[in-house]
Amino acid sequence: MSRLLGGTLERVCKAVLLLCLLHFLVAVILYFDVYAQHLAFFSRFSTRSPAHALYPAASSSTNCSRPNATATSSGLPEVPSARPGPTAPVIPPCPDVPPGLVGRVVIEFTSPMPLERVQRENPGVLLGGRYSPPDCTPAQTVAVIIPFRHREHHLRYWLHYLHPMLRRQRLRYGVYVINQHGEETFNRAKLLNVGFLEALKEDAAYDCFIFSDVDLVPMDDRNLYRCGDQPRHFAIAMDKFGFRLPYASYFGGVSGLSKAQFLRINGFPNEYWGWGGEDDDIFNRISLTGMKISRPDVRIGRYRMIKHDRDKHNEPNPQRFNKIQNTKMSMKWDGIGSVRYRVLEVSRQPLFTNITVDIGQPMPWLTQG
Repeated sequence: MSRLLGGTLERVCKAVLLLCLLHFLVAVILYFDVYAQHLAFFSRFSTRSPAHALYPAASSSTNCSRPNATATSSGLPEVPSARPGPTAPVIPPCPDVPPGLVGRVVIEFTSPMPLERVQRENPGVLLGGRYSPPDCTPAQTVAVIIPFRHREHHLRYWLHYLHPMLRRQRLRYGVYVINQHGEETFNRAKLLNVGFLEALKEDAAYDCFIFSDVDLVPMDDRNLYRCGDQPRHFAIAMDKFGFRLPYASYFGGVSGLSKAQFLRINGFPNEYWGWGGEDDDIFNRISLTGMKISRPDVRIGRYRMIKHDRDKHNEPNPQRFNKIQNTKMSMKWDGIGSVRYRVLEVSRQPLFTNITVDIGQPMPWLTQG
């Protein structure tokens, strides 16, 4: 009887022990679960990150005024902030038709035009004549190239009218004045080749090039200084020609080519010393490569020319007519790949970049009739 009672008691004790062990395990599980919930709950209201709790000294060496502050010299790993930092605003592309255009502009060349006045009128233009609209992203980066010598009076008027106009057109642009050093015969086309190369040295992003004489000012800001699928002739109606083209193949004054179009025609000819001929050669190059010239409507392609006395070193070249007839052959070896020059000075002025260059002198047989 006593043996039976002892066996029963032993089994009861084992059952109680197992029950106690099971209760202990359940209690431990519930304890950690409740602890985790409390920790997650209070961490929502905590202003200190885990790094601050574990390493109190780190908070004194961290700039907490910035959303993503980092420790300076504690050697601790950077802990990202719980709050995301501010995102940069997305700047939309510039519209095809800028909203601030005014259309026809009154152009006059009688008022005094000091550079200080022009600079005050264009506070957004950066050193070197660079500008980019603050409220939109232009599709192109435009380099405006001006062949130049002894035309400071004309340049001031050009800057006065063109900078506001180009800004209204929402262009990202730079202005480059390519100044021919010395008193040798002037070479417009070679200076334009130099401007193309030197502008790209400063900013490889240039993909549109506007080649403009310094004495021509557009009379309508709807004549947009941009490049298109075809080379563009902007100055199609000058006052000196009675506001019409002097002849169908005329390509002088102001023109625009993309970088790819310019390279396709091997740039401009380098051997047209003196006045005239180079623009006809350029027209031939464009035609020979299968491209066509686009032009604005005559109502918005009007230009006024600043009157001046012709430079004695810019007289007509009697050889120009013979060279124009040989464009098909000469464009293979005479162009952007063969231009030779020496840069003497690069000066970044408030409204333009002046590049003075030595382009050499013509061979005697090139200027003799």
